[in-house]
Amino acid sequence: MNDWTVPQNWSAYTPEEHAVWDTLFARQVALLETRAAPAFLDGIDVLRLSKPGIPDFEELSERLRRTTGWSVVAVPGLVPEEVFFEHLAHRRFVAGRFIRSAAQIDYLQEPDVFHDVFGHVPLLADPVFADYMQAYGEGGLRAMRHGAIQQLARLYWYTVEFGLIRHGGALKLYGSGIASSYGESVFALEDGSPNRLGFDLQRVMRTKYRIDDYQQCYFVIDSFADLLRQTLDTDFGPLYTEIAQLPEIEIEAILPQDRVITRGTQAHARAKRDAPAHGNN
Repeated sequence: MNDWTVPQNWSAYTPEEHAVWDTLFARQVALLETRAAPAFLDGIDVLRLSKPGIPDFEELSERLRRTTGWSVVAVPGLVPEEVFFEHLAHRRFVAGRFIRSAAQIDYLQEPDVFHDVFGHVPLLADPVFADYMQAYGEGGLRAMRHGAIQQLARLYWYTVEFGLIRHGGALKLYGSGIASSYGESVFALEDGSPNRLGFDLQRVMRTKYRIDDYQQCYFVIDSFADLLRQTLDTDFGPLYTEIAQLPEIEIEAILPQDRVITRGTQAHARAKRDAPAHGNN
C-alpha cells in the first residue's frame, strides 16, 4: 500500500513562511499559557528545535522517538482513511508541509503545517495520549471492517480535534483544532454559546458536527488515562451495531442523561445562520 509520504523539503521554506510560523507560535503560546492542559504546555517544548521557524520533521521525529516512539511524516494533503489509520497504528503522525500565507493568519479552510504540528505534536510527547492515538489508529482499521468510519471520525473530532479536559477544578483545552486557533482558544472556554458536556463514548459517536464554524458542543474528559481506558476496554463491534439502530444526535441537543457542565445559549450558532460561514482558524 502506498503510504503517501513525501519529503518535507525543509530547506525550500522561505523566510516569509518561517516568519508566519514564528508569529503564530508566539501568539498561541502566550494565549494558551492559562488555557491549555498542562500536558499540552509541557509538550510544546518538543517543538523548540535548533532551527528557527517551521520545525524540521527529521529533527522533530528524533525528539519524539526518544520520548514516546512517535515520528512525524510529511504528506501532500489529506490521505485516504486506511493510510491515515495505518500510520497512527504504527506511531507515525501525518502532517501537511505547506503553511498559510501572512494574509491567512486568522483564516484557513484546510489544515496546514501549523495546525498539524503545533496543534497535534505536543500531546504526542505525553505517554498516555500517545498510546490513545495509537489505539485510535488500530481502532480505525477495525472500524473500516465494520463500516463504522463515520462513528469513529466523530470520536476523533470531539477528542483529538476539539476536546476539553478537567484539570484542578477548571476546564482546559487539548484538542488540536482549538489549540491552533486563536479565536476558538478563547471561544471554547469562555463563550456562553456552546454546550459543554461530560464525555460519553456512545453519545460522542452519535453526535453530528460541523466543520465550517466554532463548535456548538464540546465534550469534556476527566483525564487522558480515562479516555485511553475507555478506548481499550470497549468492544467497539457491538457498540457500532447498537449505534446503527439509534438516531443521530443534533449538535446543539442536550439529552436527559447528559452530564451538563455548562448549558449553552447557542447564541453564536443562531447568529451564524444569518451570516456567511467561515473557517475556525
